[in-house]
Amino acid sequence: MVINMNNKINILGVNIDNLSFNDAFEKTKQLLESSNLDLIFTPNPEIIMLAQNDKNFRDILNSASICTPDGIGVVYGAKILKTPLVERVAGFDLATSLIGHAAESGKSIFLFGAAPNIAETAAEKLCEKYPNLKIAGTRNGYFTESETDEIVNQINNSNADILFACLGAPKQEKWLYDNRDKLNVKLALGLGGALDVFAGNVKRAPKIFIKLNLEWFYRLLKQPTRIKRFMALPKFIIVVMRSRKKVGK
Repeated sequence: MVINMNNKINILGVNIDNLSFNDAFEKTKQLLESSNLDLIFTPNPEIIMLAQNDKNFRDILNSASICTPDGIGVVYGAKILKTPLVERVAGFDLATSLIGHAAESGKSIFLFGAAPNIAETAAEKLCEKYPNLKIAGTRNGYFTESETDEIVNQINNSNADILFACLGAPKQEKWLYDNRDKLNVKLALGLGGALDVFAGNVKRAPKIFIKLNLEWFYRLLKQPTRIKRFMALPKFIIVVMRSRKKVGK
C-alpha cells in the first residue's frame, strides 16, 4: 500500500503529517525497508512552542520523513486553524507497534537515552514481553559532546536497524539530525521519556484517560511538579488562535 505523504498541516511553522495512526505505522514499516536513514519526530505543543524561537530546531523538525502530532493539543490547534488532522499519533504508541513489528520481522533496536541503567531495564522488560525481540544495544543519555563519535560507533557496531533516541526535546532531534550522515541505522525516532515507561519507572495513563484525550491531565496528577511544562498547552492554543487571526481565518 502506498501512503500519500504530501498532505501536511502547517502549525506555527512546523509541518505535521496528516496521517491516521495505521497509515503512519504502515509508512514507518516502509521506511524501515529503505536503504537510507529516515528520521521520525513526534512533536507535541511544548515542542512546537520550542521551535517558535529556534529556527534551526524548526527546520530540523521539518526535515523528518514523518512528523506526527503527539499530543491532543496539536490536534486541537489544527482544528482552530481549520486544517484538521485525522487523529493524534502518539510517539509512544508508534514505538510500541514498531517494537512488535521488529520482534516479528527480526529487526533489531538500539535503546539510547534516559538515566543510567534505565535503558538496560527497559531492554529486559521488552524482551520479556516480546521473546523474539532483538535489542542490539543500550546507552544512557548522559554524555558530553566529545563522546558523540564514540556513541555513534557503538550504535553502528551493534548493527541495529532501529534507533530509539530518548534524550528529550530538542536535544534528541538535534542530535539525530547532526549525526544523520554518520549513523548506519535505517530508522531513528525521537521518543522523549519512552524508556522510563518501558522500564516501568513511569506508568502510562490508564486507557480511559487516553481514550478521553486526558493523558496530559493524568500525567499532571501524577507529577504536579511538571506544571510549568504543561503550561505550554494553553500558551500554544493562544498562539495558534492569534496566528489564525493574522491570516484572517
